[in-house]
Amino acid sequence: MKGVVLAAGKGERLKPLTDDRPKVTLKVANRPIIEYIMENLDPFVDEFVIIVRYKKEKLIEVLGDEFHGKPVTYVEQLPGDGTAKAIESAEKYVMDEEFIVANGDIYLEKEGVKELVSTFRKHNADAAILVKNFDDLSHFGKVEVNGAKVERITEKPGKIPGYANLGLYVFTPEVFRFIKSTPLSERGEYEITDTINRMIKAGKNVVYAVYEGYWNDIGRPWNLLELNEYLLKTKLGHEIKGEVEEGAVIIPPVEIGEGTVVRSGSYIIGPVKIGRNSRIGPNCFIRPHTSIGDNCHIGNAVEVKNSIIMDNSNAPHLNYVGDSIIGENVNLGAGTITANLRHDRGNIKVEIKGKLEDSGRHKLGAIIGHNVKTGINVSIYPGRKIGSNSLIGPGVVVDKNVPPETLVLLRQEKVLRKVV
Repeated sequence: MKGVVLAAGKGERLKPLTDDRPKVTLKVANRPIIEYIMENLDPFVDEFVIIVRYKKEKLIEVLGDEFHGKPVTYVEQLPGDGTAKAIESAEKYVMDEEFIVANGDIYLEKEGVKELVSTFRKHNADAAILVKNFDDLSHFGKVEVNGAKVERITEKPGKIPGYANLGLYVFTPEVFRFIKSTPLSERGEYEITDTINRMIKAGKNVVYAVYEGYWNDIGRPWNLLELNEYLLKTKLGHEIKGEVEEGAVIIPPVEIGEGTVVRSGSYIIGPVKIGRNSRIGPNCFIRPHTSIGDNCHIGNAVEVKNSIIMDNSNAPHLNYVGDSIIGENVNLGAGTITANLRHDRGNIKVEIKGKLEDSGRHKLGAIIGHNVKTGINVSIYPGRKIGSNSLIGPGVVVDKNVPPETLVLLRQEKVLRKVV
């Protein structure tokens, strides 16, 4: 059986973190998202087929030509948008066998994959869908069932309970015949749910498996923080490969990579994961659910809490980073502070594709793209985004989102008088 992973999307809702890379390459707990998906598919497949388009070179560079010793083939998505078109792109690579399809930006545990494959084979099905019960299906496709079979999939039916489509499927090659006759949806995409509905109407055997474990649709920045917290809570061991100076306090579980030095006075409360060749301290405070990448510097009088700091980034002195996501190669000037809480303690809203969305979190800090530099004493409002390759001058209060490749300076009026 082959595993087809859909990884062609731009990740518009995750900007500025996806300004220069596919979202599946973003690191959570110091590993690219797509590696978690492939790791959970791995026991059930003998080869991976990755559907690519946007910034595909970055993804190929990250994954290479094999994963856990199994070959990886990259296939450019056919012209057109949508999951059905993405799956159709893999036709000639899977045309002679059943195959698994997984969205590259959806995390679930391998138990869900096992249950789906087992159900597919038990019922000798033409297609199988993994579902999960939710109280509110406003943002999901509703899977209507009868006994062991799927009767229909309805997109975003509203605030009602039911089974949601989780974006994991098993198909026989029969699906391609139905994909080719699937029309454009109202969204202007070729939807695999429309294809499955056509299969059901034609009398094909479409079944489902119910999943009760952890699931995360990584579509918005705060989903990265949710997944980071889950992975650190459930997957992290306590392993110190670097150097910890006398006078540093490490409260497990904490994972510290080779070449990393934790200097005296540092206080780290797990679960925390720190990569290779980073410099931690002296005299810093790293709080739970934080991941810090390779070649980073967290310096004197810095506090980091419940955040993701990606590779080659620095918070070297007098910084607070709370509930924030810091991209690669970022440098925070002395005194740069991320606010993560509104005065009224209301939920933080974030601008996503031009519209404000409620994050559902009352604590959410900054979302900072790659190659950003801030000057001294910069203050960043909760939920604000700074685009990649931007420069924020000294003393600026970032109360609005900053576009990519933008220089922001504070204009001051000064009065000079002669001392009498």
